[in-house]
Amino acid sequence: MMIVEELRKNGRESTKSIAERLGMPRATAHERIKKMLNSGVIKKFTAQIDYEKLDLGTTAFILVSFTSRADISQEGLAREISRIANVFEVHIISGEWDLLVKARGKSVKELGDLVVNRLRGLEGVEKTLTCFSFKEVC
Repeated sequence: MMIVEELRKNGRESTKSIAERLGMPRATAHERIKKMLNSGVIKKFTAQIDYEKLDLGTTAFILVSFTSRADISQEGLAREISRIANVFEVHIISGEWDLLVKARGKSVKELGDLVVNRLRGLEGVEKTLTCFSFKEVC
């Protein structure tokens, strides 16, 4: 688990640096990382993006209520939403709402247009609730 935490902090960290920080031989750290890759514990290494620099500095989390009267499944709706530009994540969730959508845009207006003109027009969407993020802490 300690290696995973180090990789979560910086996926580009060298095996040598991770091993030194954790007080283990480099070969041991290398083998453990290799095993986690081969077993699927580590799916991929990704880049941490500064979305402000891409003019996508506004983040919204959109709760979606699914209507079962539609000719689409809940998972089908989630997949359709995931193909919309500026949608970064779609989760099927428990509770009062059915889907949680993470979207990024250059402004509140742009994300509002995404909700009003794209999401709410999809078959299977009964209602939405949008929460804008003020700041990402972690």
